[in-house]
Amino acid sequence: MHQAPLRDPPRSLPEEPPNPIEDRLLRASALAACAPVPARLDRILAGTAGWTDPTLIKSRRFYPKGVATPEQRLKFYASQFPVVEVNSSYYALPSPAVAEQWVQRTAPDFVINLKAFAPLTHHPVEPARLPADLQRALPAALLDKQRLYPADLPAEARDTLWDRFRRAIAPIREARRLGYVLFQFPPWFTATRGHVRAIEDCRARMDGFPFAVELRHASWGTPDRIERVIAFLRDLGAFYVIVDEPQGKANSMPPAPLVADPRLAVVRFHGRRVETWDASVSVHEKFRYLYDPAELDPWAETVERLSHEAERVHVIFNNCVSDHAVLGAKGLMALVAARHAARAVDEAAPAPAASSIH
Repeated sequence: MHQAPLRDPPRSLPEEPPNPIEDRLLRASALAACAPVPARLDRILAGTAGWTDPTLIKSRRFYPKGVATPEQRLKFYASQFPVVEVNSSYYALPSPAVAEQWVQRTAPDFVINLKAFAPLTHHPVEPARLPADLQRALPAALLDKQRLYPADLPAEARDTLWDRFRRAIAPIREARRLGYVLFQFPPWFTATRGHVRAIEDCRARMDGFPFAVELRHASWGTPDRIERVIAFLRDLGAFYVIVDEPQGKANSMPPAPLVADPRLAVVRFHGRRVETWDASVSVHEKFRYLYDPAELDPWAETVERLSHEAERVHVIFNNCVSDHAVLGAKGLMALVAARHAARAVDEAAPAPAASSIH
């Protein structure tokens, strides 16, 4: 009888090495699934910086199948979130007609925030992003430049940009849907008297509009200055933007949860990619970051505390790569909701009976 040759006993296959990114995505997705829909709780509203980022659409992780037009996407976004921050207005002036469409396509309680056009916040702009009539009025030498700084533009052109920006967003304000206009100043915008006057000038030009200030140079956030900055913004009637971002850089502000104007507290989440924060990389590389639930948990307590110091709190996730901002905004609101539910249970529990000693 032929006997089969002896073989080594079967070995168990080695375990796959853990994938930290996939693990984090699973945790973030599971937490986001627990969020209230839309992502709002009392006076706390959460949302993302835009709803049309190409990587979000390409990910197919947020918009359902068949939601493909601009109108459909905005309506679906507004069913999930009560607030949005329009960032496209930083790159080009919006039009009143488009602003009116945003109002018409969303519910009366949906809040729209906007980022100010780049030249209005001391950032450079490509000549091609200026309105066509302004481009034609500029000297040829300016049009040949790759980027134009506000100081490069004639005073009349700067005044025209301010006027058109205000008129473009007026339909949102008139509909009582405008939460704030974000003035995010450049990383090189240091804490000097000249720059203080520049903020005052911006505020004066935006008189009658809700005005939020995000500072990005570390000199504004030093322990001996930050309280004076808050007092300055309070006197201006401006909202202070609290940030979560990489620390220890010249272009980092501390995440100090301070309120300047009690009408609104604003928290913006930029991710924590330290290695790209001050590097010359694309926007998507800089902000490609997925928050872990453990990183958001302390913020849930902070945001809840802010809701007792301000009439409203807007929480905006700006880490707009794939659906990372969506997961972050939903995840944070899930944590806030869990804190509310736990407190409600504690408050409903009967007080322990007093014991007596005989």
